[in-house]
Amino acid sequence: MSQLTPGYDIQKPSGFCQATGRSLEPGEACFSALVDIPVEEREPNDLLGMKRVDVSADAWQQGFRPPGLFSFWKTTVPDPEAKKKTFVDDAVLMNLLRRLEDTTEPQRLAFRHVVALILMRKKLLRYDGVDKVEAESESATEGETTSESVIQEWWRFTPKVDVTKGHFGKWSEDETLRVLDPKLDATGIEQVTQQLGEVLEAEL
Repeated sequence: MSQLTPGYDIQKPSGFCQATGRSLEPGEACFSALVDIPVEEREPNDLLGMKRVDVSADAWQQGFRPPGLFSFWKTTVPDPEAKKKTFVDDAVLMNLLRRLEDTTEPQRLAFRHVVALILMRKKLLRYDGVDKVEAESESATEGETTSESVIQEWWRFTPKVDVTKGHFGKWSEDETLRVLDPKLDATGIEQVTQQLGEVLEAEL
């Protein structure tokens, strides 16, 4: 575990194969996966609701899949003595953005919004404007549930046709991605970004 701010812990990649328990050696090919953490098992300060696990290439090819699998990518175990490099590519981030399209959990909505901000900063998403939508919000007080009308802001983005070409690629003009703005403050955005970077072991 590493300390980000007081009371805010992050689980870093283990460096072990979840299927066999053996250490993964630098330079070894493996599969990294994000898996869902059951709601009842999440820590209070867990902003993502996911953790990363690593699986050796042999175990993966033999059919092992970690419980709660959400997304995965193939990678190479880095040398701990070498300069830190990005452990995931932009295609992984874009896939996470798309996979979270139907999420309704507040934590996941914040996670998706931050991923969109990262991709926009990388010039892989183009901000096209915002749609304001009236929606119902529920809150519980003293055992009673009440609902009220709120105005949601959905940001509209155009993605690149092929993110592997970076910001030089063409825009997918016929596609629009809509991302809810969860109204995070600067501290909230920084915390989600840093936790995501630690879980993916990437510079974001």
